[in-house]
Amino acid sequence: MQPLNWADLNLSLMAPELWMTLLSCIILSIDFIFPKVSKATLGYLSIGGMALIALQLIGFAVGGVQGSLFNSMFVVDPLAIFFKIFILVSTILVILVSIDYLKKVPLFKGEYYYLILFAALGMMFMASANDFLSLFITLEFSTFGFYILVAYLRDDFKSNEAAIKFFILGVLTASLIAYGISLIYGATGTIYFREIAALPSKNSVALILGLLFVFVGLGFKVGAVPFHTWIPDVYEGAPTPVTTYLSITPKAAAFAIFLRVLFSTFGDMRSEWTWFIAALSVLSMTYGNITAIAQKNMKRLLAYSGIAQIGNILIGMAAGTKMGGDSLLFYMLTYLFANLGAFTVVIIFSNLTNKDDIDDLAGLSRRSPLLAFAMLVFLLSLAGVPPLAGFIGKVYIFAAAVHQKMFFLVTVGLINVIISFYYYLIVVKKIYILEPKETTPIHLSMPLKVVIYAGIAGVILLGVWPQPFIEFSVAATSVFTGLAAR
Repeated sequence: MQPLNWADLNLSLMAPELWMTLLSCIILSIDFIFPKVSKATLGYLSIGGMALIALQLIGFAVGGVQGSLFNSMFVVDPLAIFFKIFILVSTILVILVSIDYLKKVPLFKGEYYYLILFAALGMMFMASANDFLSLFITLEFSTFGFYILVAYLRDDFKSNEAAIKFFILGVLTASLIAYGISLIYGATGTIYFREIAALPSKNSVALILGLLFVFVGLGFKVGAVPFHTWIPDVYEGAPTPVTTYLSITPKAAAFAIFLRVLFSTFGDMRSEWTWFIAALSVLSMTYGNITAIAQKNMKRLLAYSGIAQIGNILIGMAAGTKMGGDSLLFYMLTYLFANLGAFTVVIIFSNLTNKDDIDDLAGLSRRSPLLAFAMLVFLLSLAGVPPLAGFIGKVYIFAAAVHQKMFFLVTVGLINVIISFYYYLIVVKKIYILEPKETTPIHLSMPLKVVIYAGIAGVILLGVWPQPFIEFSVAATSVFTGLAAR
């Protein structure tokens, strides 16, 4: 390890994180110093600040800004920029969804926005983590906020139960990752990704065992089977906007680390790890889809659907090629709009009725044609119906596996696509065919309309004009120079 040369530090590379830190401090300070300020105002200030940070990151992408800090422990490259923009966009949409929801929460509304920003800051650091120490610290940094957010409804038994389960399993996972890192360090004498990648031989038993422990920890973070046990109960018990956030953004940040560890650091060991990722993919797709069929609660259905979607994403990782990485990033974009949109419909309906069972959605088309159409579009995209975004995402990710002759994996994926149609269409049937239990029209506030329209636009745009988004994904994976294109 070389000593730091403070004169060469270019902190402008960390400007988005520094601005995010300042923004979170400002939001918390305003809430403390001016308690009479509308809590919705804090939400809009958070959104405005993050929008400016996202514009700065877009400037980084357009200007080709790259570099590293702290002996390459913190790296800014196209992959990090992609995930940071992804994190900010999803956080903005979640805060928009939360503004109306928080009107029902009696206490601590201002702290909610701070905790969301705090978690987003940790995930932005995760996207730039370039060594195992940074991996562990940023992973736990982002998780601390979620421990509190899951338990945010402190008088709700389900919320408390979900938080305890999440915390216990999260601590167990952290210990596994820490132990895995210690084994890797003991076997290699370094924690830096670039130095481990340069090692001529990686056949050490301790190294492989350490990598396996890290895989288990990251598998927990993305919710892959058999490390998914926290997902259904936490999704059901947490406040629905927090569930929405958990369902997509932390998983994306974990995949940023997953890609750096596998593709950049252990790319030459592809034959050793690809079978493990493929097995996780098959288990996640099959278990998630089959279990989703039996669900009666909409949040739990989307939880198991999310597990299946993670299985699809892992197909691209199992391919182990640049095309696999490209397809993974594009699939994350399609999943963002479809999944966040579906959860938003659940949030709107739950806010009005205090119910989130599937049967309660019966006749939604009579009460709100917009919400019914939105849910139809989002579910069909998740199922992979053309010409929506999910179809392009699935085709792209299956193509990456076909190029690697992973025909069994693709066959399992196609079978699971057919299975998913069943439970998605059950929801659509209840929304459009059955009679509503109530006939009162559902009125939407402006923030909720923005999220619904953004979700519909994203799902359709990514489906009918995917090229610029695919190019963005391809540019992000340009950092994986040692991988085969296909």
